[in-house]
Amino acid sequence: MKIALIGYGKMGKMIEQIALDRGHEIVSIIDIDNQQDFDSPEFASADVAIEFTAPQAAYGNYLKAWAKGVKVVSGSTGWMTEHGDEVRKACNEEGKTLFWASNFSIGVAIFSAVNRYLAKIMNQFPQYDVEMEETHHVHKLDHPSGTAITLAEEIVDNIDRKEAWKEDTTDKKYLRVDHIRRGEVPGIHTIRYDSDADLITITHDAHSRKGFALGAVLAAEYTSQHQGLLTISDMFKF
Repeated sequence: MKIALIGYGKMGKMIEQIALDRGHEIVSIIDIDNQQDFDSPEFASADVAIEFTAPQAAYGNYLKAWAKGVKVVSGSTGWMTEHGDEVRKACNEEGKTLFWASNFSIGVAIFSAVNRYLAKIMNQFPQYDVEMEETHHVHKLDHPSGTAITLAEEIVDNIDRKEAWKEDTTDKKYLRVDHIRRGEVPGIHTIRYDSDADLITITHDAHSRKGFALGAVLAAEYTSQHQGLLTISDMFKF
């Protein structure tokens, strides 16, 4: 498979190595200083572009890739509020393809499935209150993390006593989501169900970014054979 990389930071470099190890070809690498390469024949030859950039750049990158007939796998967050409707229309009505996930880790995909199932169970036991905490490296400026938002939305969708999620709240009708920034932590997400009698806790603790990078390459392999607006739940049938 021919892969283009959009964004060449730590994640882009790790994705490159894993893709090469799995027998794929990197035909184009686009970063902030060579945006003109979106118009190159090398980029247009890609089966899939893997995009990890800043939130403000992501949607524009999708448009540039789609204009060249290139499918996109993206882990960029923060664009959905402003451009979600346009992306859904492009994928559902105009034949474009985007595989988007807030987190590509296989472990997080499993954790997310456990989170949904546990929330359905705990909906029957109102004596338990639920809260979430996410921890990331000090370079991560946005909060809560995209993964935390996805997990929080899954909880709210399945627990009737929670109307929505919020940061820094004491109102029990909201799921409280806290964030911590320290060191070089790749990502820790913890969900707690607490009652007077006991505490139930589930945690995903990433040891490195390697799991995210491998998942992105697996998503590219899946995307090369599929069309439309794709997610982790399409690739993993939990």
